[in-house]
Amino acid sequence: MALKYKFNLKDIKLEDFKVYLLALFKGILPKKKIKNIEDLQLFIQKKSAWVSQVTLFNYLKTRMGTKWVLHFDDEKFLDSINQAKWNIYSIALQDLTLYTLSFLNVFHNYKETSKAIDIYENILNNELQNGMPEEIILKAKEKFVQKLKKIDWETYYNSWPFNDSALALYEWAPIADNLKELDKKIVLNSMILKWDNIKDEFVKLVKV
Repeated sequence: MALKYKFNLKDIKLEDFKVYLLALFKGILPKKKIKNIEDLQLFIQKKSAWVSQVTLFNYLKTRMGTKWVLHFDDEKFLDSINQAKWNIYSIALQDLTLYTLSFLNVFHNYKETSKAIDIYENILNNELQNGMPEEIILKAKEKFVQKLKKIDWETYYNSWPFNDSALALYEWAPIADNLKELDKKIVLNSMILKWDNIKDEFVKLVKV
């Protein structure tokens, strides 16, 4: 059965440790080849969730030190984390959806790029059942439509395709602005490096 990451505020402590355990054993988990649109959608959902959670929680842990989990008793802080993770995730989904379809278009002659909107909206609609706020979903869908109007499928995969989600991590992480400014380069690079691993994995999974 495919593993699926869910974002539930009430389970945030459990999910945090689950993410780190899955990250630890990620290298030995079986990899399923991407053979159809359903496989692609699942890949986009899983990997976007993984990158979003790992980068956000790693940043919080680094800035707050060994007692960072104690902050989870603060309801205001929990709410800010909840807002951050959903917003970062919504942009991560956009980036990976566009990257994968652009790559397939260029290297595998896949012309069904119009399916981008269906993939993205299907994932968001499913996440509504997992607690993703409806207002974030609506804004994300609107933003995605605007991005689709400007995209060049021939070049997107190779033109900083994950820049927006890296900037979303920087923008939404519940860290004081003066500290974030000091961390900006590290924060952006941390997400880009995670995406580099996902890109390598994707290329292998679609290789004939």
